Amino acid sequence: EMGTPRSFTPRMPALSRAEVELWEIEGDNAAGPVVIVTPGWGDSKIGVLPRLDAIAPWASLVIAWDPPGLGVSPGACGLGVHEPALLNELCGCYAREAGIVLYGWSLGGGASVSAGTSAGVHGVIAEAPYRLAPTPARNVLRAAGLPYRLNLPIAMALLGVRLGAGALWRGFDRAERARDLRVPLLVLHGTDDAVCPVADGEAIAAEAADGSIVTVPGGGHNDLWSDDGFRPVCADALRAFGERLTGSPAVSA
Repeated sequence: EMGTPRSFTPRMPALSRAEVELWEIEGDNAAGPVVIVTPGWGDSKIGVLPRLDAIAPWASLVIAWDPPGLGVSPGACGLGVHEPALLNELCGCYAREAGIVLYGWSLGGGASVSAGTSAGVHGVIAEAPYRLAPTPARNVLRAAGLPYRLNLPIAMALLGVRLGAGALWRGFDRAERARDLRVPLLVLHGTDDAVCPVADGEAIAAEAADGSIVTVPGGGHNDLWSDDGFRPVCADALRAFGERLTGSPAVSA
């Protein structure tokens, strides 16, 4: 589906908690890290395509996967509770000397932050992340003019119990998880994100020992890579981060 196709291999690794489908996409830098890309809720590994040209030049391999309940992977979405453990397993599958970079957006961004302490991870990129589990649902319901003040807390408490996070979702806060990171963290966030507020991204970056944030003026939640005015800012940020991790300019495709 890209203007210039890239070689890839589809795989279905059997992880301990789930069976997922992924693409192994060849990068341009044989000495670069493996980048594992995690989509947001309702998205899939197809979401890597508009981002790929900003990742592949400094990566040796790009792993785009469908967590359970997303894309074509069976099961139910873990709402950010189960995905970090699955990412930890994927890190073990793709361990290399050049290391691993975890990159995700929205739900996938928070999961990447939480899994950033996994062995072999050299960096984390979180695009449009949110701190607390109810945040995106609350903001989407509110924007649609639907009730959320009474029903959402009840629903989230029940979901928390069902998913094993507990009714209060203690330990979910992605800013708290960012404190545990000992690798560079890049947060990419639109200033006009109505689903996951930029204040959340700022807090997550601030809590990391080596965190930074690139804000996209006027950027929303789902248009950072589709808007011609926002895309160059995002692409430059990813390439600069990749060059920092590899210590050399990105390879030209």
